[in-house]
Amino acid sequence: MIEVGIVGGTGYTGAELLRLLARHPHARVTVLTSRQEAGQRADALFPALRGFCDLRFSGPEPEALAACQAVFFATPHGVAMEMAPSLLARGVKVIDLSADFRLKDPAVYQRWYRRPHACPELLAEAVYGIPELRRHEIARARLVGNPGCYPTAVLLGLLPLLEAEAVEVDGLIADCKSGVSGAGRELKLGSMYGEVAENFQAYALGGHRHQAELEQEIVALTGGRGGLVFIPHLLPMFRGMQATIYARLTRIDLDLQALYERRYRGEPFVDVLPAAAVPDTRSVRASNVCRLAVHRPAGGAMAVVLSVIDNLVKGAAGQALQNFNLMFGLDERAGLDTPPLAP
Repeated sequence: MIEVGIVGGTGYTGAELLRLLARHPHARVTVLTSRQEAGQRADALFPALRGFCDLRFSGPEPEALAACQAVFFATPHGVAMEMAPSLLARGVKVIDLSADFRLKDPAVYQRWYRRPHACPELLAEAVYGIPELRRHEIARARLVGNPGCYPTAVLLGLLPLLEAEAVEVDGLIADCKSGVSGAGRELKLGSMYGEVAENFQAYALGGHRHQAELEQEIVALTGGRGGLVFIPHLLPMFRGMQATIYARLTRIDLDLQALYERRYRGEPFVDVLPAAAVPDTRSVRASNVCRLAVHRPAGGAMAVVLSVIDNLVKGAAGQALQNFNLMFGLDERAGLDTPPLAP
């Protein structure tokens, strides 16, 4: 068994990691940290884990974490970059679910996260962990920056069009909606039930932190070109995310359905729906699946891509586990092959 540590196990993504790893055939969580909940059993904080996880939370002791073969950081931004260098030096593989290792430019990180990066020398080495894009790099990596939920949904939706050079990259639009769990587990007025229920609104119109990731990856895919309008919205539900992507075609004769089916053929966690189908967030609930549909309204020059994921699984913990599997040479589907939860 591969011994695993989770730093920051009390948030939604930490709980998802525990849920998924509880059934993993080749991994066992041996260290689970939380300063605030130290001494408490995980299944007391998360009763759904009764019978699956009897670990107690402990403080983030460096020696205990260094005894693991891999450590997941499900922490606020700024924690992983302080702890990762010493773990890497001890031979521990690191998967960071915060933004500390997603961005390559430390100046861009400081601009968006309001702090200097603690180990900028590691940014070039860190692999941006979308398996469908960088599978071979992830398999060789010792440090993976797990992508944000919005970028995961948007980039999976855009990849076939960008790789085929089939769209105008300066006029891309990503109109995105997320459930409230994307805001995290801490108490915030804007994510309280009474504020979210029976309501729908856009937010972060002045700039969302995930914009930086999206710009970085689109520029990398297009050889230095690209411009994306990205507008997130908050939905009155807990889980789920949809990205509706608009892209003006430069190749009108292209068979979009065939392009998407060909690009994702054999991908275990990307499902391209049949022509004219429409995905919904409920169809991916609690799963690591991204469902895609591509349309050309009225046969015109605009491609519309619909991409749905569970923001806590494919958008966070599930993708992190998929990266873990690749890093250790395991079946990519290990611990992730259960169907979505329905109804």
